[in-house]
Amino acid sequence: MNEKSFIRDVAERAECDERRAEILTFAVFQELRDRLTPNEAVKVAAQLPSSLKMLWMSFDRPDRLVRRVHEHQFLNEVARMTALESEGKAERAVVAVFGALQDALGYRGGTGGTAGHVMSQLPNDLKRLWVAAGAE
Repeated sequence: MNEKSFIRDVAERAECDERRAEILTFAVFQELRDRLTPNEAVKVAAQLPSSLKMLWMSFDRPDRLVRRVHEHQFLNEVARMTALESEGKAERAVVAVFGALQDALGYRGGTGGTAGHVMSQLPNDLKRLWVAAGAE
């Protein structure tokens, strides 16, 4: 999967244009990456095409601590970064990006391979969104 097809996939899932999908992808990538250990974040990046890898790794530091946020704070951060008016719209965006990311990692449903490792690091409330994304 290349960046264009990834962004198109997010746009279709989120029912928005591709420019908006790119903004949503950046925001969700930042929040999700910071929720993972640096080692796991590098493993995800290794499976992405170079342009998506740059979005994923933007502003990352190898010495950062894991941000132990839960669903409400995760969604609020995505909404804030993307100027979405509600948590519901942020949830839709997160599910869209999670689903496209699972496809890019080769595990729709999010329970195998690197996608499964990502899921294992999420709290139960974010796991619910991860699993919901794979079901769509």
